[in-house]
Amino acid sequence: MADLTQELWANKLKNDDNSVLLDVRTEEEFGEGNIPNALNINIFKGQAFVYELEELDKSKNYYVYCRSGGRSGQACEIMNDMGFENAYNLMGGFSEWTGDKQF
Repeated sequence: MADLTQELWANKLKNDDNSVLLDVRTEEEFGEGNIPNALNINIFKGQAFVYELEELDKSKNYYVYCRSGGRSGQACEIMNDMGFENAYNLMGGFSEWTGDKQF
């Protein structure tokens, strides 16, 4: 897992042809605004969260975010434990995101 600054995270994502954008907030939070093209898997679903992660391609690079960076950091750790090699946590989360947003 790597904790990346907003700028570094955005630059890596923009230049990565093997990327998946993952929002681990609740469905309600996701509906209030998100980064375009993000996949939403709620970390608070517990074991169901793990089951949904198991369906993902481990060869992809995952750019993970939540509201402030805490839950996404936990998600990255879980993903690393499951064999995902590249999970990047957005420090500061969506609340500090200055890039494109959709509502």
